[in-house]
Amino acid sequence: MEKHNPVLLITGASGGIGKATALLFASRGYRVYGLSRSPYDSGPVQHIPADVTKPDTVAAAVEQVLSREGRIDLLICNAGFGISGPVEFTSLESAHRQFDVNFFGAMTCIQAVLPHMRQQGYGRILCVSSVAAVLSIPFQSFYSAAKAALNALVLALANEVRPHNIQVAALMPGDIRTGFTAAREKTLEGAQAYPALIPSVARMEQDEANGMDPGVIARRLYQLSRKGRLKPLYSAGLQYQLFVLLQKLLPCRLINWLVGRLYAK
Repeated sequence: MEKHNPVLLITGASGGIGKATALLFASRGYRVYGLSRSPYDSGPVQHIPADVTKPDTVAAAVEQVLSREGRIDLLICNAGFGISGPVEFTSLESAHRQFDVNFFGAMTCIQAVLPHMRQQGYGRILCVSSVAAVLSIPFQSFYSAAKAALNALVLALANEVRPHNIQVAALMPGDIRTGFTAAREKTLEGAQAYPALIPSVARMEQDEANGMDPGVIARRLYQLSRKGRLKPLYSAGLQYQLFVLLQKLLPCRLINWLVGRLYAK
C-alpha cells in the first residue's frame, strides 16, 4: 500500500510560533499548508492567503488543500494577537477584534475541517492557547478571556468528536520571543486612573523578550501530533507547567493575589 505524507493545515504561519511550527513539520515529512493574510517567504510551506475572521476565505483554503491532497490529517489553530489596556477603557470594537481572531478564528477553522475529518474517520486538532487562559493577567483581560474561551471550547469539543476518532487539545505556552510583542495593540488611555498600567505592560513585554524561543513550542506541538492519546490541555516549559500546577492546587484568591502582585502593583 502506498504511504502518504501527512497533511498539516496551520494558521498564522507567517511568523513566530506558526512559522517555526510549519517549517519543523515540513522538515519531518509533512505536506504543510500555511494560512496567513499576507504573502511571506514560505520555503517548503505552501502558502494560502486567508483571513481567519472571514469564513469564506477559510472555507476556500480548506477546499484548496482537499483538492490537492484529498485529506487534512492535522489542523493547528495558531493565528492570534494581543491587546492591552484597562477593562474600563477598552473599546467594544477592540474587545470584539480580540475574540474574532483568537477565539472565533479558531472556531471558524475547526468548523471548516471537521466535516472532512469525520468523513475520513480520523483527524487531530491542536490549538495554541496561553497560560493567560488560567492565570488572568491584569491589563491583558480580553486576551486572557479569549484564550480561556478557547480552552473551554477544546474541552467540550474533545468529548464531542471522540466517537469520530478525532482528537483535540490546546497547548498553553508562556512568554515567547516573537513579533507578537511588537504587534500588541496597546491603549494608554486610563493610565492616570490606573498607574499600574504602563509598568504592568512593560514588565509583560520584558518577560516576552526574555521568553522561550518559538522553536520550543513548535517541537512541543510536533510531540503532541505524534502522541497516542491526548489530554485536552497541556502547558509548555517547566516554569509555566509549575504555574499551571499551582493554579490547580492553591486557592483561587491566593493565585489571583500573586498574579496581581506581579502585574498590577
